[in-house]
Amino acid sequence: MKRKVPVMTTDEEAEAFLEQDLSDLDFSQFKPYRFEFENKTARVNMRLPEGQLATLKAEARKRGIPYQRFMRELLERGLQNLKAS
Repeated sequence: MKRKVPVMTTDEEAEAFLEQDLSDLDFSQFKPYRFEFENKTARVNMRLPEGQLATLKAEARKRGIPYQRFMRELLERGLQNLKAS
């Protein structure tokens, strides 16, 4: 049986955990997460159809993140796609 990752509260616990064989861990418990490092200094005010905002909020809730962060992620992906084309 695969084992779950324990909750760790110190760097020492994390380091000790990483020093062991991790091949029997259940990785299905992990979710991808993007970190936001840049400061948010600019403000944007926009109007959206209520249905579109409701969809954004519902999708963000499913992902477990605030809807404004989800909107930034969508904007970032769209901008990356523009650069790639």
